[in-house]
Amino acid sequence: MGTRRRAREMAVQALYQHDLTGDDLPEHFVQHFDGGEDVNAFCLKLIHGVTEHRGEIDLLIQELCEHWRADRLSKVDLNVLRLGAYELMQTDVPASIVINEAIEIAKRFGEKESAPFVNGVLDAIAERVGAKARERAEP
Repeated sequence: MGTRRRAREMAVQALYQHDLTGDDLPEHFVQHFDGGEDVNAFCLKLIHGVTEHRGEIDLLIQELCEHWRADRLSKVDLNVLRLGAYELMQTDVPASIVINEAIEIAKRFGEKESAPFVNGVLDAIAERVGAKARERAEP
């Protein structure tokens, strides 16, 4: 497993923990599950990015989750979506990579239906925020 995948998985776990416990200590979480300097740094960047843009991210997820309110989503699926949405909205990582990574994380931590659900919602988010257009335009 690559550095970025490990960091993304740790970020989802930290965001999940925050949702369940209200703990606001991502640095403590990351130190407890030390993945190495590069993994930890990227994980913290993701956690802080999702946290900073959470309102905007949650609103977008709510708009694109047809027939589902965000408070009814599994906490795992919701945090995988939050992380993927953050990367689609705020980074230059290609949409195909963001979506593939999110699908793999959903397969590992979610339920049977999590991966296709995450795929559909993140695909819609990528279209909405123009991430797919940017990816097609790159040489």
